Amino acid sequence: MGAQIRVYRQKITSTSSMKKIFKAMEMIATSRINKSRQSLEAAYPYANALTRAVSQIASQHNISHPLTSTVDDVRRSAVVIFTSDRGLAGSYSSNVLKRAEGLLEMLNSEGREVRVYLVGRKAKAYFDFRRRDYDEFWTGDTDNANPERAEELTERLLGDISASYDDGGVDEIHLVYTAFKSMVTQEPRVLRLLPLEVGDANDLGDEVSEDYQDLEETNNNFEFEPNPEEFLNEILPRYIKSRIYSTLCHAASSELASRQRAMKAAGDNADELIKKYTRLMNNARQAEITTELTEIVSGAEAL
Repeated sequence: MGAQIRVYRQKITSTSSMKKIFKAMEMIATSRINKSRQSLEAAYPYANALTRAVSQIASQHNISHPLTSTVDDVRRSAVVIFTSDRGLAGSYSSNVLKRAEGLLEMLNSEGREVRVYLVGRKAKAYFDFRRRDYDEFWTGDTDNANPERAEELTERLLGDISASYDDGGVDEIHLVYTAFKSMVTQEPRVLRLLPLEVGDANDLGDEVSEDYQDLEETNNNFEFEPNPEEFLNEILPRYIKSRIYSTLCHAASSELASRQRAMKAAGDNADELIKKYTRLMNNARQAEITTELTEIVSGAEAL
C-alpha cells in the first residue's frame, strides 16, 4: 500500500511540473500574440493598395503579364506550405498539412507537375517521414514574421514565375497557410498568389480591419506612367513580397493563438489529473490506515 502512495505522489509531482511548463508557454504565447497581431494589422494597407492597383490594371487593360494573365494549359504549379517549427500548438500544423494534401491531390489529378516549398520544421518532418520530395524548405521564426523571410521566398518564387517551363518555371503559385480571424478562430486556407484573380483584398485571403474598410470600398481609376506594362514589371516583386509577408503574419498569429489555447487546455487537464491522483492517494492512505487499525485490533483480541 505504501508503494502505491509513493507512485501517486510521484505522479502528482511530475504533473505539477508539467503544469508549470504549460502555464509558462501559455503566458509567453499570450504576451507575443499582441505584437504579432499589430504586425498583421500594419501589413494590411500596403498589401491591399497593391492588390487594388493591380486589379484595376487587369480590369481596364488587356495586358499579357505573369501577374495577371491566366494560363489556359497549366503544366506546373508551385505550392508553398506554411506550418510551425514547434509542436504544442494543438492541430495547427496538421490542419494546414491536411489542406495542402487536398490541394496537391487536386493538382496531381489534373495532370500538373507540382513544385513544393515548405516553411516550418513540421512540414519538413511530415514530408521526410513519408519520403516525399520537395524543392526547398525554410525553418526558424515561424511564430515571428519577418521581412527577411518574405524576401527569401519572394526571390525564389519570382525566379520560378519568370522562368520558362523548360528552365523549371511555373505557371501559377499557391500558398497554403492559416488565416487569423480571431483568438478563437483560425482557418486553413489556400490562396492563389499568381496569376492574380481580379477582386478586392478580401477575395484574396485577407480580413480587413474597420480602420481600412473605407479603402476597400473605393473604386478609383488609376493613371500609370509611363505605361501599365512597366508598372507591372516594377510592382511584381513588391506584390509577391507584400502578400507573402501578410501570409507570414497570419501564420504567426494563428500559431501563437493555437499554442495559447492548447497550453491553457493542457494546464486545465493537469489540474484535473492532480485532483484525481490526490483523491486516489488519499483513498490509498485511508485504506492503509484502516488495514493497520484492523491488524492492531486483531492483535489485541488475540492477546
